[in-house]
Amino acid sequence: MARSEYQPISVSRRIGAPASVIFPILADPGRHREFDGSGMVQGLVAGSTISGVGDVFVMKMYVDELGDYQMINHVVEYQPGRRIGWEPEAGRGHPNAEPEAERPARWGQRWSFELAPDGRDATVVTEIFDCSRVPEDQRVDIDNGNIWVEGMHQTLARLDQLCAS
Repeated sequence: MARSEYQPISVSRRIGAPASVIFPILADPGRHREFDGSGMVQGLVAGSTISGVGDVFVMKMYVDELGDYQMINHVVEYQPGRRIGWEPEAGRGHPNAEPEAERPARWGQRWSFELAPDGRDATVVTEIFDCSRVPEDQRVDIDNGNIWVEGMHQTLARLDQLCAS
């Protein structure tokens, strides 16, 4: 699939809460483990509530293939109540963070959330994974992002539960 043909992966869910309730949860990296559907996010290492583009937060992660590692997340989209997104960079413990790694530490993936009002007390939340700037051979390794779809559904379900409580 050529780069120009690639479409980001997105999953949407209607959540029975206004964006004013949902967005602060998304903007607080300390809460990301609560709604992460991948099971990889272990907690916040550094950073605080996101307040704009340029902010950086570091998350402790775990996956069987790598063990414990960190991801340094660079906020690249920020529109209060509407959109938030970051690009991860391989951090401590990740093989791409090593000086001799074959890939750059920041390889072009982007995670975003869009919030669209749906009535007075509901919001359609869309999680987006965009790997359009990742080299094609590396996109194949992650099935053009399709490996994340089930986790994205689980993330939005968990976010829905958080907002309901």
